[in-house]
Order: sequence, then C-alpha cells, then structure tokens
Amino acid sequence: MQLSQRARAVRPSATLKTGQQAAQLRAQGVDVINLSVGQPDYPTPTTIREAAVTAIRANQVNSYTATAGTPVLRQAIVQRLQETQRVAVTTDQVVVTAGAKMALYALFQILLDPGDEVLLPAPYWVSYAEQVKLAGGRPVEVAPTASLKVTPEQLEAAVTPATKAIVLNSPQNPSGLVYTVAELRAIGEWAVAHDLIIVADEIYGELVYDGPVPVPSMLTLGEAIAAHTILVNGVSKTYAMTGWRIGYAVGPIDVMTALKNVLSHMTGNAAAVSQAAAVAALTGDQAPVTEMKDGFKRRLDVVYPLLAAIPGFKLNAKPQGAFYLFPDVTAAMAMKGYTTTDEFVAALLNEAHVAVVTGEAFGLPGHIRLSYATDLETLKVAMQRLKKFMS
Repeated sequence: MQLSQRARAVRPSATLKTGQQAAQLRAQGVDVINLSVGQPDYPTPTTIREAAVTAIRANQVNSYTATAGTPVLRQAIVQRLQETQRVAVTTDQVVVTAGAKMALYALFQILLDPGDEVLLPAPYWVSYAEQVKLAGGRPVEVAPTASLKVTPEQLEAAVTPATKAIVLNSPQNPSGLVYTVAELRAIGEWAVAHDLIIVADEIYGELVYDGPVPVPSMLTLGEAIAAHTILVNGVSKTYAMTGWRIGYAVGPIDVMTALKNVLSHMTGNAAAVSQAAAVAALTGDQAPVTEMKDGFKRRLDVVYPLLAAIPGFKLNAKPQGAFYLFPDVTAAMAMKGYTTTDEFVAALLNEAHVAVVTGEAFGLPGHIRLSYATDLETLKVAMQRLKKFMS
C-alpha cells in the first residue's frame, strides 16, 4: 500500500522510540534505567484527581464540550495568566487542546503554506521539525552559541523571504536552560521587525529553580511582541498530568478562530473529564507544584556534579528549569570509538542499560538528553553505570 509523501518523510518521535526500546529490554528481564521519558514521576495531586471523580459522579462530563474547551476552563486559564504574568486576555483568545503537542501541530496546520519556513533554534524539541513538515513547511535549524542559546545575529543569517515563524522554548527542552528577559526581548523585537509569528512554547515555565517563577512570558514583553506571539502551554508538566492530555493556545482572535475550525475536524474537544481536572489544577492549591519543583531541584543538585565528573561528558551550564540534562558527549564518543551519537546511545542502552535520547533528534548531534524525573537513588545508580561504561 503506497503511503503519502508526508507520512514517509516523518521520523518517529525519538523519545517515544527510545522508551519503547527500553520497555522491550525490560520485558526480556534486563534491568534498564529509563532516563528518556519527559514526564514527572510524581503522581497527579489528589485534589485534581478528586475533582475528576466528582465531575464523573455528577454526570458533568458525559457530553461533547465546545471545541475550544469549557467556558470554566478557559476562564481559569485567563485568570491564571493574569495572576502569574499580569497578562490580560479574553476567553475568545484561548483554545484548549488535547495536549500542548496537539496545539503546536494544529497551529502549524493553520499558519503554514507549502514552502513556508520556520526557524528552530537548536537544540529544539523533537516534534517541532516533524510537525512543520507535516504542515508542508520547511524547518530551518539555527545553530546555537556555546551557551546553547540563539541570538538575533544568528537568526538574521538564517531568515529568508520564505520565513513565516520562529519557535521559542524557554525553559528549554532538552537543555533546561532559560533565556533571560533581555535575550527574549531582543529576539522578540527582531521577530517583530521581520513581521514573523512567534510560537512561544512555555510548557516548563513554572518548573524553574532560579529567578522569577514562572519565567516571564513572551506576552509580557511589550504590545508589539505580544501581538506577534502565540503562547502554547498546558498542565502536563506543572501538575504531573501528562496522561490527562490538556494543553492550550493563547493568541489573536482570528488565529484562535481558525484553530478552532481546524480542531473541530481533528479532535473535536479535549476530554471533558480532563478539562474538569485541569480547572482544579489551575484554580486550586499550588503547594504540590512547589513540592515537586523543590524535589526536582534536589535531584539536579546531586546529579549535575556526578554527570559532569564522568569522563568525556561536558556540561556548559547548570540547567535552570525543566528536568533535563543535555551533556556534550563528543569526547566520550571518541574515547569509546563511536562516530555517531545514535551508536553511542545504543551502546549506553545495550551495555550500560541506561536509556537516553540522542541529540540528533534535537538538532544537535554530539549531545544526549537525560531526564532526572525519577527517584534520586535510581539516578545515582544510573550515574554509576555511565561512569563504569566510560571507564
């Protein structure tokens, strides 16, 4: 059966692929430590789960909702933006989606025509490039500085008449680095000068360890930048709700109207019960978020020096947010005789029994991504295995 060109051109998610390989080895009895998965290992807070159960028992989640989401959830998102970012938007500017990934996918569908280019500052999340290609666009990687951040000067060298948008992600997946307000403003002003759309993926905005929490949104950096920005966020990372699949987009009303129209033929509404749970997450006690964030920071403080001490592993800066480490392993690859990052990652899985994700999937070969969203003792064992592998 002949598949479409777009289907043949898309690569599978590297993070999901690695996780599946780890699961297969575990099924064979191999003691694999999986550091490839980008999800909190904390349970969804009790109050959120109870809100979902209450909604079910009250028969409040049996029917379709509006494609854009329930009014109460959209209002909760508006209020949360006002409380945390001092950003004033209306519910007409909010569209709830089945996960932030769906928000990004659908946005590229409505924003891009065939041949439109999207700038992706590397390293970037694995799905951006594939989603752009699925929309008929062309992803353009922009190599970072040594700090793993991109500057307006580097973007200027990559922009063309076909450039339509730029994707910004801070805190950054896969490195955990956070752009400063000055850096974001400089990039935002550059994008405005070129009349580009800014897709701001701020899913990790509340999981930060230094500086203001949450990190300042692109929507806070002036009217011109805000007018060019479409915010993407969700409850998955902040509230340990990856399986509930609730994300959202915030942007100009005409863009959100188009987004609703497309989603009405794709997913319809996000699951009603998950929307009820998301309301409880956004409006309820935020103490579990602080507890989880503090737990991630304790792990980072222990694991960072252990990883940095492994021969051939180089970390330029300590992450400030999210729950990832993204070491440069080019020296380690040379020491072990591997020519590609994929080969090195495969060896770590099959010999050290530690699952990580290749940097090639994030646009930066010679690096690997490790998640520290697992318990501290397991992380220590993983660091011992990596050190033994290199020695």
